[in-house]
Amino acid sequence: MALWEETIPLMKVGYHKALVNSAYGESSEGRKVYPSRDMVFNAMRLTPFDKVRVIIIGQDPYINEHGGVPEAHGLCFSVRAGIPVPPSLKNVFQEITNSIYKGEPQEFSPDLSRWAEQGVLLLNASLSVIAGRSNSHAKLGWQKLTDDIITTISAQRQHVVFMLWGAFAQKKAQLIDCREHCILKTTHPSPLSAHRGFLGSGVFVKCNAYLEQHGQPAIIW
Repeated sequence: MALWEETIPLMKVGYHKALVNSAYGESSEGRKVYPSRDMVFNAMRLTPFDKVRVIIIGQDPYINEHGGVPEAHGLCFSVRAGIPVPPSLKNVFQEITNSIYKGEPQEFSPDLSRWAEQGVLLLNASLSVIAGRSNSHAKLGWQKLTDDIITTISAQRQHVVFMLWGAFAQKKAQLIDCREHCILKTTHPSPLSAHRGFLGSGVFVKCNAYLEQHGQPAIIW
């Protein structure tokens, strides 16, 4: 986390710490907040600023728990091992299977920490949510911080792949220098929209091709 706090303008002034206090304090209205407080910056803890090679942007954390364990653990689209794979993530794995592995069946853990450790920043626009209430912290101020993260990565890193899935994520394109980076837009992998552009898009193949073109190793999806 140290390098993030030294690099992101809003983090330098402690904005993120105030947000955490707000998210897990009065604004929670006495309800559970996901992910757990110690996991709220998990994406940045697993993917240091100087190692970011790919960014996948989600909207906000999962709002449910399974067997008393929160589905959300600070990485967009990801859940802990042992928790049933969410529908959107199933479609992500289907696209990877079809495009990367040519349809050969694979076993994937729903915990995407392995991606994060390879330089894939799994960033939700809002980093917390009240249990059972989607977008309940959307106006708390998280997006000011996460937009600052996206803008700073665009300005200070080179040849990063930004995966923008769905209309919400695609609005973030205005924060990114498309001359310096690769922007891959598709529909969201949700069952409601996956068949309208995500499945068959080849985004994971295109991502790896861009990375290799710029002298970086491919992501093992």
